[in-house]
Amino acid sequence: MFTFQRRKEIDLPPWRERLVALRLIPRFLLLVQETHRGYAAGIVSLRVLLAFRPAVQLYIGKLIIDAVLANVGAESPDWGLIFVYVAFELAVALVGDIMQRSVNLLESLLGDLFSNRLSVQIMEHAGAMDLERFEDPEFYDSLERARRQTVGRIGLLSMVLTMGQNLITLASLMAILVTYNVWLLVLLVVAVLPSFIGETHFAGLSYSLLFRWTPERRELDYLRYVATSDQTAKEVKLFGLSDFFTKRYEALADQYYDANKELATRRAAAGGLLTGLSTIAYYVANGFVIIDTVLGRHTLGDLTMLVGSFQRSRSLIMSVLLRSADVYEQSLFLRDLFTFLETKPLASSKPGAPPVPRPIASGFELKDVGFRYPGSEAWALRGVSLSLAPGERIALVGENGAGKTTLVKLLARLYDPSEGEILLDGRDLREYDVETLRRAIGVIFQDFVRYDMLLRENIAVGCIDALDDMPRIEEAAERSLANQVAEMLDDGFDHMLGRRFEGGANLSGGEWQKVGLARAYMRDAQILILDEPTAALDARAEFEVFQRFTELTRDKMAVLISHRFSTVRMADRIVVLEDGHVTEDGTHEELLELGGCYAELFTLQAAGYQ
Repeated sequence: MFTFQRRKEIDLPPWRERLVALRLIPRFLLLVQETHRGYAAGIVSLRVLLAFRPAVQLYIGKLIIDAVLANVGAESPDWGLIFVYVAFELAVALVGDIMQRSVNLLESLLGDLFSNRLSVQIMEHAGAMDLERFEDPEFYDSLERARRQTVGRIGLLSMVLTMGQNLITLASLMAILVTYNVWLLVLLVVAVLPSFIGETHFAGLSYSLLFRWTPERRELDYLRYVATSDQTAKEVKLFGLSDFFTKRYEALADQYYDANKELATRRAAAGGLLTGLSTIAYYVANGFVIIDTVLGRHTLGDLTMLVGSFQRSRSLIMSVLLRSADVYEQSLFLRDLFTFLETKPLASSKPGAPPVPRPIASGFELKDVGFRYPGSEAWALRGVSLSLAPGERIALVGENGAGKTTLVKLLARLYDPSEGEILLDGRDLREYDVETLRRAIGVIFQDFVRYDMLLRENIAVGCIDALDDMPRIEEAAERSLANQVAEMLDDGFDHMLGRRFEGGANLSGGEWQKVGLARAYMRDAQILILDEPTAALDARAEFEVFQRFTELTRDKMAVLISHRFSTVRMADRIVVLEDGHVTEDGTHEELLELGGCYAELFTLQAAGYQ
């Protein structure tokens, strides 16, 4: 029996909120039009012309039938007139087919361009968000819903344009009906209005269901990933997790199926009943037209045209109303898209913010800094005060969860402090331009990303502007020993890493760490932050890396996080963190003499080598 996190229930949006969602349609159309103005203008022009084709074809059909009946039994039939009508109808059909194919082509091309542009826009906006946003489940749900819009939203364009085309067609057909009998319009409304109300109601319920189940649909995607990914395959097989993940996926998928099945069944039952009412109204209208024709009020051509006009008008009105329900449903998803695009980062630069000084004069100063992660009542850091001067190297030591990584995230302004302040050259860190701050900082986290890209690209992400600067990449690789990785690969620096793509090499943890360190050498940073930089290296590789480490940190501020005291001893100062508080601060010798937490941890580790 599996349990899942309780979903956040939401009520069906009221009519006012529905209208607000529909007001996003013009903004969406403008976004599409800006993608390619030529394609957009061509689509609209062709659809307007196509809108009059049904009425023209029905009228020509009436003329053909009346002309044929007028010439039945005639000694000299007027074949010329009949064939002119037929030829005109053929021309309308052929030209209409060409225009329709042209519309389909232009919409396909515009759809691809728009999908690409929207994907880029979402990626750019996500890139502008800070880490705190990405660790917020509600934001991640919003991102997931927005990401799903990139392919489906172009369908909304087709819906809107088709509905506009149908309205023009409907106006031309209704003009024909009004000319002969105004009551036919009343029957049209009776035929389609109930279905429209029903479909609109269920469209809102469908959106509400999808909205509520966003976290679960993300969990389904995650379960599919962990059960089939090469990243998790070893543990899944060794620990026998395949059956566990499969059953968990199946249980959650069945819950979603049951919820969707219940709604789909209600929608189908209501739709069938309302469609029956529409069909009855259609045949009542046909009966009126047939009676008038039998009584001689209409010709047989009129009968054909009126029945055809009413049938097409009924279908068009139904299509317009149902499409409007679909457009409403899609506009609700559109609201998700624009809501995401309007989300602002929590850590952003103020207008006119100054760049980070180059070079930094006095360094960092933390004053009584405290921080709590979003949604947590526990303090990750509290009352932290310390300084970091230019050219100084400090090491952060402490047990897991002491707050070491959180502290460096604050220095890089991936988060802002919950209390206190961080000063850089005497000015609050939040006053600087955040982009120049991050360009001034080189960070290699312990869980750095292993990109499924070429080796040289994996190194160049440390300074992506130098992607084509091979001498710089090779120099960084030599300093970090990543050149040894390149030497063992068939294609050297142009070899694909990871198993996602064909020919990719699966590096060991130590080899990946050399690649990660090379990124630090790529970056022209004033502050270097290294989180367990040698954790996956063997003793010989660690010794060789440290020989180069002094060169890497010369004239730079450096922050080291490490559980290896051979690394820690290279720092000018050692800062000990316990439960989010700074408890000790000094050199290796001073802290050993103090006999506190550092001395205890050092003694425990040293004992392991005796």
